[in-house]
Amino acid sequence: MPEFRCAGRLTEIAASGGSRRGPSGLCSGSLWSEALDIIKSSRTIAVVSGFYVMSAKAPETDGPTGSVVLARTLRRLGYEAEIWVDFRCADVYVSCAKPAGFPAEYVRDVSRGTGGAEHPDLLIYIERLGRASDGAYYDMRGADVSSVTCPLDEFALQGRSRVIGIGDGGNEVGMGNYREALSEIMRGYGNCISVVGADVCIPVDVSNWGAYALAAALSIDSGEWAAQSAEEETAMLEALCAAGAVDGVSKKSGMSVDGFGLEKQLEVCSSLRSLFEDDQARRYPE
Repeated sequence: MPEFRCAGRLTEIAASGGSRRGPSGLCSGSLWSEALDIIKSSRTIAVVSGFYVMSAKAPETDGPTGSVVLARTLRRLGYEAEIWVDFRCADVYVSCAKPAGFPAEYVRDVSRGTGGAEHPDLLIYIERLGRASDGAYYDMRGADVSSVTCPLDEFALQGRSRVIGIGDGGNEVGMGNYREALSEIMRGYGNCISVVGADVCIPVDVSNWGAYALAAALSIDSGEWAAQSAEEETAMLEALCAAGAVDGVSKKSGMSVDGFGLEKQLEVCSSLRSLFEDDQARRYPE
């Protein structure tokens, strides 16, 4: 498969190593190409997300905006896309979706299953915990958070849908693809790494950024910008703060994601939009 023409730049923007965690160093341009190929061969897609911070008793800000942007991009481009979360995170995701104009009816609490024999063509996991080798779920500090984590990784394990994973810590669905490498990179954390793999897993600096980059890739491929504006990014973060979501690093509510403030979020969004515009200019010179 030929590599997507903007894959290198997507990696530079979303997986440059800025978080200093290590997993994003495993990102490669071919992963964006493979993910795009899987998406384009799918019709029904569920974006699965939601990370509940046990110590703060609130969902974190990494996951909601990325899920909303990607799911909305997919719907704008003609796919049937929903966001699947658990009951602890549902209200925060609905709050995030509102300023982006993403209908609340497409944000579903699937804590008790999907309600029938419903299996989408594709599951895209964004910042969603996958079980470790002992069956438990762990946060980045190695704390067992199984008591507040619904096993939504079970959908991936059923083998009825193709799976794309996007994560930044090693403990998310999809990271089982890199278990051996991550055990070397993240010494002392090996027992906490997810064993749940995916057809394609994209390790990035911040999971939201991976979702934004994938939305940008879809936009570039279609020739239509379908991702978010700077104003929408700001409004979604404001809505998350109002709903009580917290930064996963500081465990405090604020306009930040994994320790990166609003300015950095807007920088990532701007870089992706510029990449789209540069590509359009090259393809369709005046």
